[in-house]
Amino acid sequence: MGRPPTIPPEKKTRIVLSVLQGEMTIAEAARREKVSEQSIGRWKADFLEGGKAGIEAGKAKPSSREQQLEEQVADLTSALGEAAVEIRVWKKSAESRLGPSRTSR
Repeated sequence: MGRPPTIPPEKKTRIVLSVLQGEMTIAEAARREKVSEQSIGRWKADFLEGGKAGIEAGKAKPSSREQQLEEQVADLTSALGEAAVEIRVWKKSAESRLGPSRTSR
């Protein structure tokens, strides 16, 4: 007897959700899909563990968009700092040549 056909992840997810929502038991799902109850139980455990890991990772690690924005903020902060230094240098240079400005009091 050969192996049964592989069930796509999307279908496994629908089956597990049906079991979790109480629409059918693990035994009913196994009979309907012609797989073992152990397989359904393993899918359910994997699904719950994956959800738990996803929630934990969501709190611990920023999304790629958040990382991109944080990098952009760092770049802009650096550019702003450099511009402020340049302005101070130009202002000092102008004061040494022209004397203090009325606004620098």
